Amino acid sequence: MSKSLLIEKDSTKRVFSGIQPTGTPHLGNYLGAIESWVRLQEEYGSVLYSIVDLHSITVPQNPALLHQSILDMTAALLACGIDPEKSILFQQSQTKSAKQKQDGTAGLLTYPVLQAADILLYKSTHVPVGEDQVQHMELVQDLAQGFNKKYGEFFPVPKSILTPMKKVKSLRDPSAKMSKSDPDKLATIRITDTPEEIVQKFRKAVTDFTSEVTYDPVHREGVSNMVAIHAAVSGLSVEEVVRHSAGIDTARYKLLVAEAVIEKFAPIKSEIEKLKMDKDHLESVLQVGSAKAKELAHPVCQEVKKLVGFL
Repeated sequence: MSKSLLIEKDSTKRVFSGIQPTGTPHLGNYLGAIESWVRLQEEYGSVLYSIVDLHSITVPQNPALLHQSILDMTAALLACGIDPEKSILFQQSQTKSAKQKQDGTAGLLTYPVLQAADILLYKSTHVPVGEDQVQHMELVQDLAQGFNKKYGEFFPVPKSILTPMKKVKSLRDPSAKMSKSDPDKLATIRITDTPEEIVQKFRKAVTDFTSEVTYDPVHREGVSNMVAIHAAVSGLSVEEVVRHSAGIDTARYKLLVAEAVIEKFAPIKSEIEKLKMDKDHLESVLQVGSAKAKELAHPVCQEVKKLVGFL
């Protein structure tokens, strides 16, 4: 392979991001975050992805179900292309001390601060975020700058990496984003849905009374959501999708989008089912990742304690 085809990773930068283990990832999670995570691990020399289980207990959780959800999320991330050889995949609570776990409630009441602590703990330089998280990143940047002003330059001021995919909208209410917690089961496509379930959900998707396929997010939210999803899973541009869909009515078009999503998720769904059969492997991935994350975090934590006078 020629040098021009090789991607040289930037070892001076560190990417950090996290995902909650509550429920199976959906289409919006995949297109809005996970797909970008896979790409970023090829571009950066140091990448950490955390399953943020401490964040998840801001609402009541069944302990046994939460543990299973953590393993299920691990399987989903691996199946989607997260490679433990290229990135550190770990469970958030496994890198906290016992005392920190007991004191977790205070952090949960100040969710953005807990998020900021995770980012700064690893001296992250870049954080992939959606548009709705930009304000949270401003808090992280303010905290880093405030610490540096008082104790000297220590934390990098992390920059946001905006994910290229805009919010995937609910199939039943295109004015709202797709959500795991949507009470309407037809609103959300999960990456483990069967082909029959995906077809049914797209068939019932809300569009409008104009049959032509066009992209106009302001006036035609439902159809535009279909086009954006189609473009994202097929690798085509929005313009190409619209051009290829000329002469197709929206009812038929929704089924074409369903087929594209089914094709995209088929190998991922198959790999998830395989990985979930090997619980020991999933737990091993998290244990190894957590050990690597601790190795990075410990000296940072110790240095912060020295700077503020705790040591």
